Amino acid sequence: MKSFNYLVKVCVAVCYLHLPCASSTAQDQRIADSLVKIYQEDTLEGFKKLELLRNLAFNQANDLELSLKYAEELIALSKLEDNALYLYRGYLQKGNSTRRLGDLEIALDAFFKSLEAAIKVEHIAGEGMAYTSIADVYSQMGNSNNAEVYYNKAIPLLRKINDSVSLAIALLNAGDQYLKDKKYESAMAYFEEAGRISENINFLSGTVYYLGNMGMVYAEQGKDDLAKANINAAITILEELQDYSPIVEYLTTMSYIYSKQQNFTTAFSYSQRSLELATAHNLKESIGAANLQLSELYEHTGNPSEAFKYFKNHIAYRDSVKNIARVQQMADLRTDFEVSQKQIELDLLSQKKANQQTIFIAMIIIAGLTIILLLTLYWYYRSIKREKKISENLLLNILPSETAEELKKSGKVQAEKFDSVTVLFTDFRGFTRLAGNLSPEKLVERVDYYFSKFDEIMEKHHLEKIKTIGDSYMCVGGLHSHKADHPLKMMLAAFEISAFVGDCKKRGSKNEICFDMRIGINTGPVVAGVVGRKKFAYDIWGDTVNIASRMQTNSEAGKINVSEYTYELIKDSFVCEYRGEFEVKNKGLMKMYYVNNTKIKTM
Repeated sequence: MKSFNYLVKVCVAVCYLHLPCASSTAQDQRIADSLVKIYQEDTLEGFKKLELLRNLAFNQANDLELSLKYAEELIALSKLEDNALYLYRGYLQKGNSTRRLGDLEIALDAFFKSLEAAIKVEHIAGEGMAYTSIADVYSQMGNSNNAEVYYNKAIPLLRKINDSVSLAIALLNAGDQYLKDKKYESAMAYFEEAGRISENINFLSGTVYYLGNMGMVYAEQGKDDLAKANINAAITILEELQDYSPIVEYLTTMSYIYSKQQNFTTAFSYSQRSLELATAHNLKESIGAANLQLSELYEHTGNPSEAFKYFKNHIAYRDSVKNIARVQQMADLRTDFEVSQKQIELDLLSQKKANQQTIFIAMIIIAGLTIILLLTLYWYYRSIKREKKISENLLLNILPSETAEELKKSGKVQAEKFDSVTVLFTDFRGFTRLAGNLSPEKLVERVDYYFSKFDEIMEKHHLEKIKTIGDSYMCVGGLHSHKADHPLKMMLAAFEISAFVGDCKKRGSKNEICFDMRIGINTGPVVAGVVGRKKFAYDIWGDTVNIASRMQTNSEAGKINVSEYTYELIKDSFVCEYRGEFEVKNKGLMKMYYVNNTKIKTM
């Protein structure tokens, strides 16, 4: 079951920023809709324009990109007006919008800038809320230590100034961190205090999330009746507020409760409703969570084909917010192949259990013979070492060696920022059209043929494969080696990949599908870390990754397209062709270069 941490921190973190004359402190999409006409008329100036943008950014709950646009405009106008108070509010809302969009690094940077502005204007309540928001991002990243540090900064500060609304928010979010860590008594203590404060001051949002979070605790403790009552009460209020994101998560929680009770019909009903609502409002993280819940339900009810279908949907939404349709198509095409692989695993597991039973019986029979017992123990010891070695090798196939070592030692991996790495993206041109002519098995075989060779090239140049997203391949250089030559290594690898794809097309028969490929490369800072707890994966985030993807999108078949950042680092070693400036989504005009050849004598 997914923690409610995300919901509280998105839906409550800026509630106190509502207009003083408003009757509620919750987000209200209707308010944003009513203000759009005033915004479009563009007649307001100064304080009135700042206040309008603040309300639009906060109440625009159903379109995060639009909310972010208003927040960016508020920041720009606040700087122009030299108004630190509204600058604080603009950065706070930018942080909340980008966090919900999954850009945690950008969100964290915005919250720290919000903190700086609040301190400058001596806005103590704002300082406390900024600390709370910073803690929220660390909590979402899974960094419990940092989350605790900043919650412990926020709560005493808010108690000191007697800001009841902000204190209730901080208590709810800090309590949710305890819920994630399964410290239920501490979580309930924070929630109950927040609930009392919210009731005393008629803080509706605080009351709603108090009910919801208590329901989450009860669900974890197996107190299903109490959990249902609390969650249903919260949903009723949220429906009136048209606050759909928490409703989606609550529906998934209700599905989890009924699944525990073996009432799978009702569990399916709640999960399907959750998925439909999340899809209708484009809540990508919630779509992924609802798909995962449905996958687990189908697995419990003995339908592995449907289970894999929804699990692949979950992976598609988890790994990327881009090209969702294409990734989903890949997931559907590969379902039959994956199901067959799962059956093989089940057969092997069954055989392993049978072998263990045979060994157990044999050990009972020879228990009286000391020498044979000693040999059996020795064999067992050797098996454990062999299994451990196999497990370590598998771990190294999933994670970089330094990360795998950290995971073995501490059981967790801290996110880490790298100032300069080089990221490469590839994709196959016309992949969807070509894939439609292949069976699922043949499609998987062809994609695996290409990607296996890419893996060899990455290993040769000491680069790190991150993941594949549909027909796209992503890798990075400079993560742990900390060497300055990662742009050059990546370029050499890109040429080898391009040459391999070209040779495949020349050698391929008429009946064999061959792909054309585009390559895009960018260099800059990223944040890297491990996501997930059971099926964990190593990933990187940041603007550098987004720009690398845009370089690939703007490339052509058989070409290597690089950003200006990468060009400046490789221009002395490679023959480059300036293409001009191209419009890039969310970035404006960017210079791009084709890399046509190498000046390095040996590759």
